[in-house]
Amino acid sequence: MPFTFNQSDPNSFEEAAQKVLKLNPDGLVLAPFFRKESLRFIDKLKQQNIPFVFIDSEIKNAGQIGYIGQDSYQSGKVSGKLLDMILPDGNVLVVHFAKEMDNQNHLVQREKGFYDWFSENNRNKHNLFTTEVPDTTDESWMQPVLKVIQKKNIKGIFVTNSKVFYIGQLVEKLKLNDVKMIGHDLLRENIAYLNKEIVHFLICQRPEEQGYNSINKIFRHVVQKRATAEKNYTSIDIVTKENAEYYKGFK
Repeated sequence: MPFTFNQSDPNSFEEAAQKVLKLNPDGLVLAPFFRKESLRFIDKLKQQNIPFVFIDSEIKNAGQIGYIGQDSYQSGKVSGKLLDMILPDGNVLVVHFAKEMDNQNHLVQREKGFYDWFSENNRNKHNLFTTEVPDTTDESWMQPVLKVIQKKNIKGIFVTNSKVFYIGQLVEKLKLNDVKMIGHDLLRENIAYLNKEIVHFLICQRPEEQGYNSINKIFRHVVQKRATAEKNYTSIDIVTKENAEYYKGFK
């Protein structure tokens, strides 16, 4: 039985968590999107002896029987290398569409990997900046982001989650044609901007594979009583306009 939550609202995560605890399930697949709320939830899972697998995002040494998903840090490094390939020099902006960034573990790791790639490879022709967008309920978020782009003369943008289409809207609306952009996930909206070549690369996480492997792991642990590997990293796929249609789940 799935329980969903709003990725911009920690309270909705806690509400879903309470529903799970009332069911007292034999096992759980958990996306620990909000670190603080997830840790509180995990303490209660341990009290009820409920085994759990992390999917998509990981908290180190939290008692999970495994993790299924990308290596977020390495994904950030891949994005850094890609942006450097299409933007030999110029200032770069990292955009987080999220509230409470210190509570968003996987986004923090992607940003760290991105910054580290430029640092480790001595890419001194790029100055890197970061901005956060906590709310997109109306277009008022665009103005402060545009101000950063203009003030810092930004030529490359890395969006750390699936909301790269918001920046696509901004770039298209204001005709910022020389900006290179990378984001995540094969959402319809993101594919549209990929096809327009406003977004140049999407990092794909193979969500169907993650979901299947997560259920398989919890089944093997709970039902078959078999030991499984702690980590099962999924591939870090680079999707372009030319190969997007061959990926499942984007239509």
